[in-house]
Amino acid sequence: MDGADQPWTRSTCPYCGVGCGVLLRRDGDGGLEVKGDSAHPANLGRLCSKGTALGETVGLDHRLLRPRVNGQDAGWDDALQLVADRFSDTIARHGPDSVAFYVSGQLLTEDYYVANKLMKGFIGSANIDTNSRLCMASSVAGHKRTFGTDTVPGTYEDIDEADLVVLVGSNLAWCHPVLYQRLLAARKSRGTKIVVIDPRRTASCDGADMHLALQPGSDVALFNQLFTALYEGGALDKGYLARTEGFDATLEAARTSDLSVTGLDAEQVAAFCDLWMRTERVVTIYSQGVNQSTSGSDKVNAILNCHLATGRIGKAGCGPFSVTGQPNAMGGREVGGLANMLACHLDIENADHRGAVRCFWDAPRMPVAPGLKAVDMFRAVSEGRIKALWVIHTNPVVSMPEADAVRDAIAGCDFTVVSDITEQTDTARLAHVILPASAWAEKDGTVTNSDRTISRQRRVLPAPGEARPDWQIIAQVGQRMGFSRAFDYASPAEIFREYATLSGIAGRFGRDFDISGLSDMSDRAYDRLEPQRWPIAATRQGGRFFSDGAFYHPNGKARLLPVSWRPPAAKTGPRFPFRLNTGRVRDQWHTMTRTALSPRLSAHLAEPFLEIHPSDAARLGISAADLATVTSPTGNAILRARITDAVLPGQVFAPMHWTGETAPCARIDALVAAATDPVSGQPESKASVVAVSRLNAAWYGFAVSAAPMVLQCEYWAQSRAQAGYRAELAGSHPVQDWEAEARRLFAAREAVASTMTDAARGIARVVLHEDSRIIGALFVASTPVAVMRDYLATLPGTEAHEALTGRPPADVPNPGPVICSCFGVGVNTILDAVETQGALSVEAIGEVLRAGTNCGSCRPEIAELLQGLTAREAAE
Repeated sequence: MDGADQPWTRSTCPYCGVGCGVLLRRDGDGGLEVKGDSAHPANLGRLCSKGTALGETVGLDHRLLRPRVNGQDAGWDDALQLVADRFSDTIARHGPDSVAFYVSGQLLTEDYYVANKLMKGFIGSANIDTNSRLCMASSVAGHKRTFGTDTVPGTYEDIDEADLVVLVGSNLAWCHPVLYQRLLAARKSRGTKIVVIDPRRTASCDGADMHLALQPGSDVALFNQLFTALYEGGALDKGYLARTEGFDATLEAARTSDLSVTGLDAEQVAAFCDLWMRTERVVTIYSQGVNQSTSGSDKVNAILNCHLATGRIGKAGCGPFSVTGQPNAMGGREVGGLANMLACHLDIENADHRGAVRCFWDAPRMPVAPGLKAVDMFRAVSEGRIKALWVIHTNPVVSMPEADAVRDAIAGCDFTVVSDITEQTDTARLAHVILPASAWAEKDGTVTNSDRTISRQRRVLPAPGEARPDWQIIAQVGQRMGFSRAFDYASPAEIFREYATLSGIAGRFGRDFDISGLSDMSDRAYDRLEPQRWPIAATRQGGRFFSDGAFYHPNGKARLLPVSWRPPAAKTGPRFPFRLNTGRVRDQWHTMTRTALSPRLSAHLAEPFLEIHPSDAARLGISAADLATVTSPTGNAILRARITDAVLPGQVFAPMHWTGETAPCARIDALVAAATDPVSGQPESKASVVAVSRLNAAWYGFAVSAAPMVLQCEYWAQSRAQAGYRAELAGSHPVQDWEAEARRLFAAREAVASTMTDAARGIARVVLHEDSRIIGALFVASTPVAVMRDYLATLPGTEAHEALTGRPPADVPNPGPVICSCFGVGVNTILDAVETQGALSVEAIGEVLRAGTNCGSCRPEIAELLQGLTAREAAE
């Protein structure tokens, strides 16, 4: 049956917390066709570049197909029994707190629930934490302190209906593009104003009315100033304030706050406060720039204070809105996947809550205190207090702060298990046991997005080899540990019903999370479950929270929280003068185990980079395309310099995606100190301190190959390309024989070589052929190599004769570096449309080339390109 004869399956995108609906169809060749689901309320048919390219990420060449024990293939029975025995033995010898699970927002809710139940109810430890600790733990803490529970008040429809949207520490245009398109649509239809609060000028600033480039970590001071202005301007809602407590202390803290620490102009701040004050419908969207801080919880509460004091919460077009970075970060919060929570928003330190969950599970034991949060968990591994560790669908050797120390800790752990879809990750390579898990398109379950919408993820592809769903792997270990009855699940639907029933108990405790209306769902109803927003109970269905001023503290009131600015934990100084900001790029996801499989997604930004201000670059002698060495107290990196005034002097920015598999010198979290928020335990990933210097390389290289390259030089970054692979290279030591080096690089000792060298100028070019077809080409120079990279990346496997020139023939189109990943539109194609078709605006480019008409996240880059042309013409 070919793809056209296959039915479409409704499912959910596995990337960010927007939770977009997708339609999936097998293409008849083992792959997938993907398109947006116009009936899903989160995206209404839109997909971003990553979602659009999902079909390119389901190949099997990277997949783990059977269990591996100590580097050797093993059967499932032996592997699961070994895991169960080693965990059981460790617990018997050293107690339940000697073991830990580190899980992920990539898990489905049913997987998460089973893992949490096994650790907390049957092992009897709270040592289960999640990579969502790195993403939204500060938001959880802020919500609980103010509301009494971890409640997201609003919905995506609030973005559609707002008259002012404030983006705080959120590059929505790149990190949540579908929501950004909703925002731009609101701007067009109702004139919604946009304010961006971010130390760095990002793509989200392109459509903004105001950009407040505050100093890193100073958000509390800014929102305290807003709180004061709201009070002094008479903008408070006294009726709503009656449903809160703590106002006087909060106002006193706000009025004594020092605005100067923000580095912002007082008139600009006054304009922002005035806009906020006179706009009734205000949504404040915040993300990692708020959460990833040693004062992240206080930042969240400073934002919540302003919305509560004005009653701008729980109403259409109003409210604070935390957007999450993973597809099921919310689901993980709901099932108690964090070390300091129980399932269904129940509290681990509440004896009544513990007793109810233990009784429901018929569990032998329950922890009475929170377990170790992520940073402390890996410190305990390093110190030998945790002796058995199970890592599920995450890559902490790359993503945790002080990543080198985490790598060493895991390498020294007595027993480490990794469940993943691939063994080709920095973390999996250190495991004693690797268990092959089903990937997102191969398993069934549910996820919850940022606005509390529960959606089904549905199986559309068969699991390859011996891969199994995560809930089944975890449950079978639980059975082998002696807990057979509690983990005798037959399907994810059965797990979901149990979870929904438990939520009814939470509802009777007065908790916000209650989906008990789904507890008696049949398997068929579960299969057909439509997206719906919780709560789903007899007493309440979906909607916004807090319009009635009823909260979840014992007295029913919200708590305004007095907060004061605290500087980032790390201090700049002569040795480390720069403040390092980290974040995402548009087309990559986490540590790239999925997105790096797509040549289209890798084409936009193919190697790691460091953004640095022109004045700092000039002072350090760094030119565009130079390599920069970046050093912190905890690690080192080598990154390509991108000189830009998007960052302020004294600040630098680097993305966090690259790994030991793709660019070993660019594991950026090795530079990030493991300082954490004292309330949430979330690390400060955006304010470490570093030194920067130019790397004085002896040579620079660029290579393309039909197969992965054997890379051994000081700096390299390899990515997928249209016809194989491409790599950037550099080394500190001269190479005497470049032809021999090329043969080693491409593992092609017998290939036919075409060469061109100029030793005096430090130039060498080597193209290797087999059966007249190019298998690899290497271009070397004493300065960063100037060749047509995107053209050369198409040559492996062809009989092209002009490869040594590094340029396409005159009659061959060269689209240039990709700007629009959705439609593969390059810079040169856009410039040609400007010259030949008079496409002088972003909209005109969209009409001619379609660029920017899907997810829209490339529109700021197109605008910048067109603006540069206009400025150049004016100068001439």
